[in-house]
Amino acid sequence: MPDRAHLAYAACLVVSGLCLLAVLAGCASGRPVVCRVCAVLSMPLLAIGLTAVPPLRGLRFTVCILAAVIAAMVYPQYFLRVGRFDLRDRTIILLVIQLVMFGMGTQMSVQDFLGVVRMPYAIAIGILAQFTIMPLLGLAIARVGCFEPEVAAGIILIGSCSSGLASNVMAYLANANLALSVSVTAIAQLLAPLATPFWMSTLAGQLVEVRFWQMAKEITIMVVLPIIAAFIYNAMRRGRLQRLHQVMPVASMAGIVYFTLVTTAAGRDHLLKVGPLLFLAAVVHNTVGFLLGYWSARLAGLDIPSCRTIAIEVGLQNGGMASGLAGRMGKLATVGLAAAIFSPWMNVSGSLLANYWHRRQPYRKGTMS
Repeated sequence: MPDRAHLAYAACLVVSGLCLLAVLAGCASGRPVVCRVCAVLSMPLLAIGLTAVPPLRGLRFTVCILAAVIAAMVYPQYFLRVGRFDLRDRTIILLVIQLVMFGMGTQMSVQDFLGVVRMPYAIAIGILAQFTIMPLLGLAIARVGCFEPEVAAGIILIGSCSSGLASNVMAYLANANLALSVSVTAIAQLLAPLATPFWMSTLAGQLVEVRFWQMAKEITIMVVLPIIAAFIYNAMRRGRLQRLHQVMPVASMAGIVYFTLVTTAAGRDHLLKVGPLLFLAAVVHNTVGFLLGYWSARLAGLDIPSCRTIAIEVGLQNGGMASGLAGRMGKLATVGLAAAIFSPWMNVSGSLLANYWHRRQPYRKGTMS
């Protein structure tokens, strides 16, 4: 069976390559239907096929996000409504983001929050860098890029969100301080109901209407309550609940794919106008976040593994939370655009940085790496 499975994955990889060649051939021969169909098919097949290549398996989720973006750009009408159900409905968005956060919470424990007792200085540096560098950097990029007000507000929004679960995975791959990463992520989730509305009202209040306490309430319902529920679930986990524990991370990733599909489909027209510039904004925001996060930790005297952790925590934002807030504001097609573009890029860049650091072991405290 393993051999057959490997052959099936390899076949998907080959068919994906053929689809990409068909896209090029379709474009060259002026056959748009061939281009669209093959482009949509190529990415899911690639995601499955990467299972046959162990070093690249970590990129499967990123490819799934890219598949969602391509499908929503090519056939947006299929991802806005299913029958009578509007996929942009605020209640559906709330339930999905709660599922994502619950799944994230199942990977945490109360011990993660106790890290503040073991390493308070490093955690304080991480939280301070997270909630100052990225919001202010988002504001600077939004102003320089001269984006439409609501799109600019979306850039500030994703910069004002906390880091996500992906940062913990990247910290592990990068030989960073994993305990610090998990603790910073956990504390950041609890601070988000105050930190995110503060920065949004301060930096984006003139771009979109921001109600501080309403946003704080939304974040509490979307983020904090599901994480608390996950802690309760972890305490009760017995027998068959163990199987659910294994499923929840996959469910969380499916929720993020959903946000990408709906946000991209809803904002397709805006993306066609500002997509390249918004992608450049994502690259700059993310890259400068990594750099400033790393060097702020170095200047604070932290060791190399901890500096790597702070860089990853600062550079990787919670795109699901940003999409959820944009949806609850009723501005998924504009404020939510940044999250749709930034999230795939953050997964790609985070994977590249983590793999680079994985090959460069931080042997001595205070050494360059």
